[in-house]
Amino acid sequence: MTNILAKDVLFIPSIIHILAGLVLGAFVALSYWLSDNRKRPSQSFIITMVVLPAVISVVITMVGSNMAKAVSIAGVFALVRFRSVPGDSRDIFYVFLAMATGLCVGMECYLTGFVLCVILGLIFVLLSHFETRHFGKEVKLLKITVPENLNLKGVFDEVFKKYLIEYKMLVVKTTNMGTLFQLTYEVIPMKDMDEKAFLDELRVLNGNLQIALGYPEQGTSAVL
Repeated sequence: MTNILAKDVLFIPSIIHILAGLVLGAFVALSYWLSDNRKRPSQSFIITMVVLPAVISVVITMVGSNMAKAVSIAGVFALVRFRSVPGDSRDIFYVFLAMATGLCVGMECYLTGFVLCVILGLIFVLLSHFETRHFGKEVKLLKITVPENLNLKGVFDEVFKKYLIEYKMLVVKTTNMGTLFQLTYEVIPMKDMDEKAFLDELRVLNGNLQIALGYPEQGTSAVL
């Protein structure tokens, strides 16, 4: 065993890079969690952010000075998530932040990696909260079920103008064997909107059928 470790000259550097990558990956994951204003981040994505810099740092260690090959391999790791789960711009930013941090660690530029993940992560967190608190734009999904004989044109406009800053219809689809329609809107509520009063007024117009107001699930399409 000792002889094997002695011949593996990259063993000790790889361990150091893994530990450094995990520490910096934890900073990246913390920044990702803090930037989610809804406080419902994807647990699997947070775990990925923790380990991704460590994995990429080892890859960089293995390929040595062949940086073209290293960047290509690191890019493959970064694209794995987006082949299976759609990501928004925030997810894409953090994947590349984790990848860049891993590259820094693999090249033993620890201070650069620390500054990169901490400073950029902090800036992203501040900008995310600034947008929410100062502009009040909290995007939600509103799904309203209506009977098939209801005239859909402008039926909810008065209620929307009373409670919403902006609204946009995304999808109209049939449900319940074609006897009902489901309308999906992207809406921005007014500050301190009374959600119960809003839903009650909509229920009067849609015949007391099902209404859902909430956030799109993390990593899923808003219109499904």
